[in-house]
Amino acid sequence: MNNLCTDIGYRSLTKFGELLCGDHVDIVEQGDNSMVIVLADGLGSGVKANILSTLTSKIISTMMAQSMSIEECVSTIASTLPVCSVRQVAYSTFTILRIVNGEEAELIQYDNPYAILLRNGRHFDYPMTMLTIDGKQIFQSRFPIYEGDIFYLLSDGNIHAGVGRALNLGWQRDTIIDYVEACFDTEYSAKTLTTILLDECNRLYGGKPGDDTTVCTIKVRKREAMNLIIGPPANRDDCNKMMALFFNKEGKHIVCGGTTSSIAADYLKEPLIPELTFIDPDIPPTAKLKGVDLVTEGVITINKVLKNAQDYLLDNESYQHWGYKNDGASIITRLLFEEATDINFFVGKAVNPAHQNPDLPISFNIKMRLVDELAECLKQMGKRIKVSYF
Repeated sequence: MNNLCTDIGYRSLTKFGELLCGDHVDIVEQGDNSMVIVLADGLGSGVKANILSTLTSKIISTMMAQSMSIEECVSTIASTLPVCSVRQVAYSTFTILRIVNGEEAELIQYDNPYAILLRNGRHFDYPMTMLTIDGKQIFQSRFPIYEGDIFYLLSDGNIHAGVGRALNLGWQRDTIIDYVEACFDTEYSAKTLTTILLDECNRLYGGKPGDDTTVCTIKVRKREAMNLIIGPPANRDDCNKMMALFFNKEGKHIVCGGTTSSIAADYLKEPLIPELTFIDPDIPPTAKLKGVDLVTEGVITINKVLKNAQDYLLDNESYQHWGYKNDGASIITRLLFEEATDINFFVGKAVNPAHQNPDLPISFNIKMRLVDELAECLKQMGKRIKVSYF
């Protein structure tokens, strides 16, 4: 087994005039480095399509995660899903990507646009074998994966983008390949790559999608540890213990909070050099400390990171700000969202007198709440999280 893992990001556009999206993505983990990702596209749009795609993705991902065959999955779907009274068809279309031990990919595709694979930033034409199951043509592929591979799973709303508007025949798969190759950047997270492609689809639709449109991007990468410490320990005698555990961890180190950074400077026996310039008027300046990758203020900065995380899990609109700015909150956001796969939080439980000021909109529990909510958001992004309190 290698040290590769997957970064997964997906988003959908709902057909204009509908409340529910007819596409659905489901992810089931099979241990540390194995998982099943299913993108299902329900027949039509609206409520019926939403039910069909949700059932399809849940059934397939659960059965595949239990190592059942694709034949069993398709037969189960055929006998389980309700039949459309108009088309007399029960299926939604689907794309399945199974990652095995971080070493191999299995693609199973039925009537969705063929998944796109970029390898070293260029389109890779993977092999496909056709199977006939219950009268349906299913395409199956199995091949090794490598660090930097990027998979795009697409619903057909992507290739319909621009029909009758910007493009006569819609956005063809070859053109989408050209676009994602042009947007390739090794630093981009899967969610950012998804956002870039989906925003272009929305532009081609003129902001009024003519079909449910979903992009699920899977990026194969090595694990990257990140460590963040905020707040001094409840017992002053534990300062050295807390710092020793923090700095002995592999990966980058982020120190948040004025008192915390002073303790870190004492532990490292290095001078703490504050920055005097406000890059963002709402975010306190950072500081420099030899042996630490980033030093920031505490509560205000982490609160901004939490807001970025909440937005990231929705439509990722705030990326245009934190993706490029160099204030403390934006840098932490990039480190945690785009670089890190495994994140260790070290949280001191000492009471900060400043947080007891009734004129401030924060309370004694603010630090704990912020870290807990941020940790939960990061878990939803697929990060491995460990929180230690002192």
